[in-house]
Amino acid sequence: MDPIADMLTIIRNAQSAKIRTIKVPFSRLKLEIARVLEREGFLEKVAKKGKGTKKLIEIKLKYQNKQPFISGLQKVSKPGQPIYMGVRHIKPVRNGYGIAVISTPKGLMTDKEARKQKIGGEIICKVW
Repeated sequence: MDPIADMLTIIRNAQSAKIRTIKVPFSRLKLEIARVLEREGFLEKVAKKGKGTKKLIEIKLKYQNKQPFISGLQKVSKPGQPIYMGVRHIKPVRNGYGIAVISTPKGLMTDKEARKQKIGGEIICKVW
């Protein structure tokens, strides 16, 4: 199973059911992806809850006029098939209306930040 794809599916399903707050199992990568989405304005609030083996990530979803703020989530890299791109091949998502989350040697960042810093990496997911 792919835990990142599971997190994206939980977010997608919660928004279609108009759920305000969700909890997903903790991992550092999932927390960093959620923080990138929060920084870019796709999520309202992200917090780490619990201790030891019972850690969770609490995500407060963002809505605008009772409609989900995220209209689409797409997992790009898969566990058995990672997708890497050099800086020249990273294109804007939905003509700049969305973002791609990229894992680079300098940490997770958006496609815009990666192009600005002239760094390529593994394309984790796209959000619009």
